Amino acid sequence: MKFIKYHALGNDYLVLNSENPDLQKTSLTTIQVRKICHRNFGLGSDGILVGNKDKSGKHFNLQIFNPDGSTAEKSGNGLRIFARFLWDKKLVNQSPFQIKTSGGLVTAVVDSPGTNVSVEMGTVSFQSAKIPVAGKSREVLNETIDIDGQQLSFCASTIGNPHCVVLNGVQTETEVRRLGPLIETHPNFPNRINVQFLEVLNRGTIRIKIWERGAGYTLASGSSSCAAASVVHKLGLCDNQIEVHMPGGHLDITVSEDYSITMRGAVTRVGEMSIESECFDFEMPV
Repeated sequence: MKFIKYHALGNDYLVLNSENPDLQKTSLTTIQVRKICHRNFGLGSDGILVGNKDKSGKHFNLQIFNPDGSTAEKSGNGLRIFARFLWDKKLVNQSPFQIKTSGGLVTAVVDSPGTNVSVEMGTVSFQSAKIPVAGKSREVLNETIDIDGQQLSFCASTIGNPHCVVLNGVQTETEVRRLGPLIETHPNFPNRINVQFLEVLNRGTIRIKIWERGAGYTLASGSSSCAAASVVHKLGLCDNQIEVHMPGGHLDITVSEDYSITMRGAVTRVGEMSIESECFDFEMPV
């Protein structure tokens, strides 16, 4: 099985590299995904991208696997990486094109020579039923949640996948790793949730640390950047042009009046990789 590895600000994905990219179809099991993504027992990545050209010819389909074997509805960095892959395979040019995920259809543009990609990510919603968040129907803004005896203020949103933006300011990586999984699996979030720990620097700049559902602590996340930017704009803390800083780098986010989001940032090609069948025969320790 052959892959091309890319990273988007340190958030790395393996793209299945078929000889004919129009026919990228495979059936990956949960165990296979876990082994391929494992940093010690496999190739190592924050996820796997499997895509194909839709039969209609109007868009590309994309399936996103998390390192734990689950699937993600949408990934901003994954979408930018897949767009760069299509560019490298000469399946797209500088004209806008569409990619369909289970979290919705997006429009992407790759800037020559391919190192920067813009994606129209769709429209953010703060409605509890859409995210989803337990309880009565409402916009989930400035609420509190009890995590391990600690009261945290948060807002929640969806841009095709669910996000919890924690408003309590600076958190160390150690605290993100401790609190992140507790929030991800909290009963308030029936489908689990991505978590961002937010710090507002000024009206055009924020900083976040990220715990990603199904992946854990990550250096960068496109959909997390969109969620955090939409929250600070909704709360009146920032204008609509927002630079989102993460441990791996920064993304530029534009929030429109209807809360549709455009994201722009870098993508880097790492190299081609393949995995041998004996890797799947080895039993990883529990």
